[in-house]
Amino acid sequence: MRVKTGIFPRISVELVRSLREPAGNGCPRARLDGARTAQQSGGMKSPGTLLTPLDTESVLAGGAFVHLDGALHGSFTTRDFASAVRLVDQVAEAADAMNHHPDVRLGYGQVGFRLSSHDAGGVTDRDLRLALRIQELADAQGADRAPVRPARYDVAIDCTDAEAIRPFWRVGLGYVEVDSEGEIELVDPHGQGPRVWFQTMDIARTERNRIHLDVYLPTIDAESRVQDVIAAGGDLLTDEHAPDWWVLADPEGNELCVCTTVS
Repeated sequence: MRVKTGIFPRISVELVRSLREPAGNGCPRARLDGARTAQQSGGMKSPGTLLTPLDTESVLAGGAFVHLDGALHGSFTTRDFASAVRLVDQVAEAADAMNHHPDVRLGYGQVGFRLSSHDAGGVTDRDLRLALRIQELADAQGADRAPVRPARYDVAIDCTDAEAIRPFWRVGLGYVEVDSEGEIELVDPHGQGPRVWFQTMDIARTERNRIHLDVYLPTIDAESRVQDVIAAGGDLLTDEHAPDWWVLADPEGNELCVCTTVS
């Protein structure tokens, strides 16, 4: 199991304070006003500063949005389809005003938003501001936080020669190659299937399965998932890398890694 890490400057104290500890009742509007004041006073880092899940956790606490895999994800339930469309319309107007636009998933009585600063390669304060604005609009409409939580699934293949086996999996799955921090991985060009990566072994392992799944969850959900897996008959093989990842196995030794992007 590996965890991808990058260099993420910490969010400024002023920005956290403006979003987390506003004057008044702590509603999204108050947090937005406080953030604007901090920006005008010059106490906030530039909009391009990348933020980690640890940076955003306290700001997003209690709302629908969570930070996972370089984006903020929030889902809401509404009374009906028309209500969901109205919420999307209001969010579109707000997004145009902020010049920062979310990815939207719309269905009957449910709407989901994904926010990321593509130019920066992850979450910035622009995404936090838009997430708080969306939360405010959803609250005003009486929309509820949806029980659905985001997750990402990766398939890891142990091998001694990734170059030799990668074409087999690329063609068989209909995937394309991408460079990820200097390593070649396979991804679904349609964005539907799990990412496939190759874990190089010096010696081929025969005592356990050589393909395992990585499940990426929001930090606040990971430990409870680990406990649920154990309750379902799994064994905890190691938690030495927690909260980055836990390694578990089913009763026959097949492995699963429960992961976060906390780093």
